[in-house]
Amino acid sequence: MLNKTIPTEGVHHITLVGASREVSIDFWEGILGMPFIFEQPNLDDQQESHLYFDPGDGRLITVFTKEGRLANSKRTSTDVGSVHHLAFTVSQSTLEQVATRLEDRGIEHSGRKDRGFMDSIYFKDPLGLLIELAFYKFTVPEGFRIADIMISAHRIRVADGSYNIDQVHVAKAIEQLTQSRDSLSKSTD
Repeated sequence: MLNKTIPTEGVHHITLVGASREVSIDFWEGILGMPFIFEQPNLDDQQESHLYFDPGDGRLITVFTKEGRLANSKRTSTDVGSVHHLAFTVSQSTLEQVATRLEDRGIEHSGRKDRGFMDSIYFKDPLGLLIELAFYKFTVPEGFRIADIMISAHRIRVADGSYNIDQVHVAKAIEQLTQSRDSLSKSTD
C-alpha cells in the first residue's frame, strides 16, 4: 500500500503581499530587526519586487512589493481561509522591552498576554496583518523539540480536565520526556 501523506520538514518560507519596498524594509528590518538579505523581481509578476528577510531561524519571510502601492493599516481579513496572524519567537528579555519599544514608535499593541506555557504581545504591521511576538516559558531539553513537549503537555492537560495548557502540564511533560531517555541503570528484563 502506498503512503499517501507528503512528509514536510518545516516551513520553507512565508510570502506576503506588501505595499512599497520602503514600507516593507522599514517594518521587517527597521522594527522587527530582520535583515533584508535578498531581492529580485517577482518571477510571476514583473511589476513587483520580491524582498527576502531573515527572521532569525534560517527560514525566510518574503514580501512582494510594488512602488506606488500604499499601506492600508485596516485589519486584514479574518475570514475562513485567511491568515489570522504571524508569530515570531523572541527571548524573554526582548519581550520585556517590546511594549516600550512599540510605544516609542507610536505603535498600538495588546499589552503582554499570559498564555500559560508562553507569553506574547500583539500588534499590527503597516498593512493590518496581526503580528505576535512570543517566548516559551520553558527550555527544551536536548534531544527533544517544542512539538514533543506540546503534544505531551496536551495529553496531560486533557487527562487533568484542564481548560488550557499551563506550566504544570509543561513541567510534567518535560519530566516524562527526560525520564524516557535510555540509561544503563534501567532494568533490561
